[in-house]
Amino acid sequence: MAGSMQHAAKLDDIPEDRGIRVTLSETPILLVRQGGDVHAFSADCPHAGAPLEKGAVCNGRIVCPWHKGTFAVADGGLIEPPALIGLKRYPVAIENGDVLVSPEAKEPPTRVPAADTRTMAIIGAGAAGAAACTALRESGFDGRIVLIGPEHGEPYDRTALSKFVTAGDMPPDEVPPLLPEGFATKQRIERVEAQAVKLDAADKRIDLPSELSLHYDAALICTGGIPKPMDVPGANLRRVHLLRSRDDAAMLVASFDGAKNAVIAGASFIGLEVASSLRKRGLSVTVIAPGKIALASQFGDELGRMFQTLHEKNGVVFRMESKVKAFIGDDTVNEVELDSGEKIAADVVIVGTGIKPATDFLQGVTLADDGGIPVDTAMRAAHGLYAAGDVAQFPLPRADQHLRIEHWRVAQQHARVAALNMAGGDEHYTGVPYFWTYHFGKRFEYLGHASEHDDVVIDGDLGSQVFIAYMMKDGNVAAVVACEREASTARLAEAMRSTLTLEEARRAAGEG
Repeated sequence: MAGSMQHAAKLDDIPEDRGIRVTLSETPILLVRQGGDVHAFSADCPHAGAPLEKGAVCNGRIVCPWHKGTFAVADGGLIEPPALIGLKRYPVAIENGDVLVSPEAKEPPTRVPAADTRTMAIIGAGAAGAAACTALRESGFDGRIVLIGPEHGEPYDRTALSKFVTAGDMPPDEVPPLLPEGFATKQRIERVEAQAVKLDAADKRIDLPSELSLHYDAALICTGGIPKPMDVPGANLRRVHLLRSRDDAAMLVASFDGAKNAVIAGASFIGLEVASSLRKRGLSVTVIAPGKIALASQFGDELGRMFQTLHEKNGVVFRMESKVKAFIGDDTVNEVELDSGEKIAADVVIVGTGIKPATDFLQGVTLADDGGIPVDTAMRAAHGLYAAGDVAQFPLPRADQHLRIEHWRVAQQHARVAALNMAGGDEHYTGVPYFWTYHFGKRFEYLGHASEHDDVVIDGDLGSQVFIAYMMKDGNVAAVVACEREASTARLAEAMRSTLTLEEARRAAGEG
């Protein structure tokens, strides 16, 4: 190994609060310092290729700037998704203040499989299902894993549908897979492409179509949500779309051919992402929603107005404080009628008015009023049964609340905790919820969760979308909304594992 070592940096030139990138023999490498020690890892996040030197190093973790996945400084191991595998490691030596690194990655330790006759069932083949599969194998579980879900193929990055597929930046069949190539085969993941008919929690049995059934030792429910169709006349007309799956996206994209006018029912995150995408395609876009200001219920009037103004400057027309009365057309939609009587031309309609938890197949589990599955901090719903993601009503860390959060990364966080516990661990969800949304080339981040807030403090400029907004509740930071502050939000993603005052949050962000 000594012969392959190359000079990478001076020890004194490596800060302790972030990594630095070097290139050795055309291999990009991240150097991370802890006191007098230096660790070397692959420089890009294995999830989406984010440059990790643009993130942060804190609490013994490397934090990805884009999606806030975390890796252990000690060994590069995965701590939290959305990455599902850890970082490659490279040998390091320090001589007289010089950091020497080999560009040849260390081979991961080999592990002898253990005899295990247990069956782990994962119902839901999305982001949470993928995270659970990888976490189970990472934990050392060598028994049977069955991944159940009706969509064809392996789990894929559903966030690309509203952000990139509808904009024409990515064909539906090129949406990135979540599992590493060949993972399912190599790790013996059994894929059942079917809808679970019933899960009997008392009998630990899952009924599948064609009178097939599966008995499990532990099961994870991560079936996500079902889009709510609108209960108005004409809701079944052609070119009235819901957007949840890759097939939905393919049908939606096909309907853009020859279309000029699009209507979006609902000013949700996904609805507004699609609005941004369709303006990029050159369609006229009208958004219809009952509230006074878009996204105000999530962020308050000032931030909501910023989002709405950004859209309006890019040509989106809003009909706020309005409801859809009917979709009009003989076979295919051509108009949307509002409750005011106004009619809006529509060649295509996207309905984004929320989801309901996909939990109707459960038996022997008491559901919450909204159909969610109550769980504890271990994501446990009952003996041998766990839930994650949109379906899970969970205790929000550092808050006296049990709620569901429909965020893609939260589903993966939940699933990782659940899977490690299914394999015999004692893990608890203590994470910071994280969400990102994309509008007209601007990437907005949302850290934490504020069901309600009493003040919003803004550092930066909302007009140019360069800011951090602190959503305050009872003198503490409940959540953060930010744009073009990725290094700061990487630090905050770790700092917000503790309750923070505004001054503490500003110091953590490096803004004060």
